Amino acid sequence: MAGRSGGTQKQAATGVGLFATPSGVRAVQSKAQTGILSVLAERELPFDEIVQRSGKAKSTVSVHLQGLVRDGIVAEKTDADDSRKKIFFLRSPYIGGLAAQKPVIRDSAEQVARLVDGPDPFKFYRLMFRTIRVSLLKEGIDIDPVLRNAGYHVGERVYSAIAARDLEKLLKNTESFWKKNNLGVLEVESTAPLVVRVYDCFECGSLPQLGRPACAFDCGVLGAVFTRHFRRPQRVDETACYAMGDDHCRFVIAPETP
Repeated sequence: MAGRSGGTQKQAATGVGLFATPSGVRAVQSKAQTGILSVLAERELPFDEIVQRSGKAKSTVSVHLQGLVRDGIVAEKTDADDSRKKIFFLRSPYIGGLAAQKPVIRDSAEQVARLVDGPDPFKFYRLMFRTIRVSLLKEGIDIDPVLRNAGYHVGERVYSAIAARDLEKLLKNTESFWKKNNLGVLEVESTAPLVVRVYDCFECGSLPQLGRPACAFDCGVLGAVFTRHFRRPQRVDETACYAMGDDHCRFVIAPETP
């Protein structure tokens, strides 16, 4: 799951992080626990390394790790190289967060009006998606991890329809898929590194300015497609976005680091 979350653990640091445990959703607000989870989001670690990387005292880390294990967010296992040591890892995915303060989002009535002008049903669904997302954002609710994971599941299904042995052919098929489904105009910027751009983006093109990337669903789709193609986990980072004031969305796709 870490490969799909794309480092979203960092967002929990500004408010409450929500995790989907086997027994239900658990909220994490403690800064100490958030720091531990941010470290474990990168990879599984032994206790001493968690202490070192979190900058907390051993006693503090021990207490909070026990709490996270008890809540089902973190799990532990015996170190294969040293049975006296334990390795800790994330057991439950980060599914979203609640901001410490409600963000100020300046919406545009004119922008909304353009989406309801005319009989095009596509515009209505775009408006519906936009309204739900903006309403949640105004309440300080971040659902990017859920959107990314949903996109990943969609991407796994999409791949069978656009798969190709050759990367260039796969990219052509992906461009056609984006266009056919009104997701925007996808263009390849480069293949080494692999970078794609999307113009007239369905996911964020109508959103107000958020000051951060907003295409979590697209990141999930692209992550799944290229993970399947390269047969190893791929990380997708969005470096430009309409929600940041750019005139396109830009996605950098690269292998996940160990």
